[in-house]
Amino acid sequence: MEKTTSNPLSTEPIGKLLCKYSIPTTLTLLVNYLYNIADQIFVGQGVGITGMAATNVAFPLTIVTIAIALMLGDGCAANLNLCLGRKDQETADKVISHTLTLLLIAGLLLGVLGSIFAENIVLLFGATETSFQDALDYTRIIVWGLPFLLFSSLLASVIRADGNPQFTMKCMMLGAAINLILDPIFIFGLHMGVVGAAIATVIGQVAAGSLCLLHLRHLQTVRIHKEWLRPTACITLRILKLGIPSFLTQIMTALVQVTMNNLMKQYGATTPYGSDVALSVYGALMKVYQIAHAMFVGVSSATQPINGYNFGAKCYDRVRKTYRMASMIALMISVGWFAIYQIFPRVIGMLFVADNAVYLDACAYIFRLYMLGFFVYGLHMTTSSFFQSIGQPVKALTLPLVRQAVVLIPLSLILSAQFGLAGALLAVPVADGVSFLLSLLFIKHEFHKWRQAGWLQIKESAG
Repeated sequence: MEKTTSNPLSTEPIGKLLCKYSIPTTLTLLVNYLYNIADQIFVGQGVGITGMAATNVAFPLTIVTIAIALMLGDGCAANLNLCLGRKDQETADKVISHTLTLLLIAGLLLGVLGSIFAENIVLLFGATETSFQDALDYTRIIVWGLPFLLFSSLLASVIRADGNPQFTMKCMMLGAAINLILDPIFIFGLHMGVVGAAIATVIGQVAAGSLCLLHLRHLQTVRIHKEWLRPTACITLRILKLGIPSFLTQIMTALVQVTMNNLMKQYGATTPYGSDVALSVYGALMKVYQIAHAMFVGVSSATQPINGYNFGAKCYDRVRKTYRMASMIALMISVGWFAIYQIFPRVIGMLFVADNAVYLDACAYIFRLYMLGFFVYGLHMTTSSFFQSIGQPVKALTLPLVRQAVVLIPLSLILSAQFGLAGALLAVPVADGVSFLLSLLFIKHEFHKWRQAGWLQIKESAG
C-alpha cells in the first residue's frame, strides 16, 4: 500500500504552528524596526528634537522598501505554499527563480533613485526649515542601505515559507546588534549626529541582507534554476497578484505617514507645541507603533503557510480554525497596546527626549488621540492575510485600501481643516473602527459560502 508523506502544516496542532512561524517572524521584524527605533532614541538623546524630526521625515523610505519586499516576498511565499500544497514542484521552482531576479532589479532601482531624488524626497515627506539639512544628510546615506533592507525583508518571507524562519531572525539580530553598537560610537563618541546614525544603520542592513542572500543556496523545498531566472509575464504576474495586497498596505502606510508629517508640520505650528515638536512626537509614536505592528504581521503572516497549504490540500476546516485562532491573538495584542498608549504616553516619550516638558505634553495629547481605536486594529490584518493566503487578492487588498486610502487620509485632511491637529489625529480611530466592521462582514460572508459549498464539516453560526 502506498504511503503518503504528511506535511507538518497539515498535521501539527495549529497553535504550535502559529508559534513556530509567528515568533521568529515577529522577532525578525522587531529587530528590523529596531534600526529605526535605535536611531530615533540615540538621535533624540544626542542631537535633540530637530534630529528626531529629521529621521522621522526619512522613515517613509523604509516603509516603501518594506512594501516592495512584501509585494515580492509575500507573493512568492503565497505561490510557493499553494504550489507545494498541490505538489507542483516545477512551478514552485520557477516562482523562486523569478523572485530572485526581481529582487536584484528592485534593489538596484531603490539605491539609484533614492540617491538622485533625495532632496525632493525630504521636502515631500514634510521636512521643516530647521530639520531640512539633517533630514537630507540622513537620507542621502540610508538610501544605500535600502537594497540590503529589501534583500533581508523579502527573503524573510521566502525562507519562512521554506520552513526555516529562525535563520532570518538570526540575520536580523546580527544587523541590529551591529547598529546598536555603532550608533552610540558614531553619535556620541565621534559626534557625527544624524550622519553617524545613518552610517550605523546602513552597515547593519548590509550585514543582514548579505547573509540572507547567501542562504538562497541552502533552500530545502525549492531550487533556483538558471534557465528560469529570466522573468516571464506569466510567473511575474502570479507573484505580483498575490503580493500586491501587502505592497499596497505598506504603501498606504507610507502615504499616511507622509500625510500626517505634513499635517503635523502645518497644524502643529498653531498649537503650543510647534511644528518640530509635533513632527518629532509623531515620529516617536510611529517608531513604537512598529513594535505592535511587528506582532500583528508576525501573527497574520504565520497563517499564510498554514492556510495556503491547507487550502491547496482542501483542508478547509483547518483553514477556518487557523483564522479564528490568529484573529483572537491579534485582538488581544490590540487591547494590550491600546492600554499601553493610553496609560503610559509620557513614559514612552521619555525614551527619546526626557527633559522637555512641552515635548512630553505633546506625547500625552498625540498618542492618546491617535491610538483611541487601536483595541480593534488587529482584525483587519489577520483577515487581509487570510484572503491573500487562499488566493483572493482583491478582498485582501480592499481592507487596507478602505482603511487608509478611502477613510483615513481623506478624513484627516477634512477634519484637520475644521479642527486642526485634533481633527487629523481623530481620523485614525474612525478608520480603525470602519476596517474592523468591514473585516467582520467579509469573513462572515466567506465562511457562509464555504458552508453552502459543503467545504466545512462542522457547521457553526458565526464566521
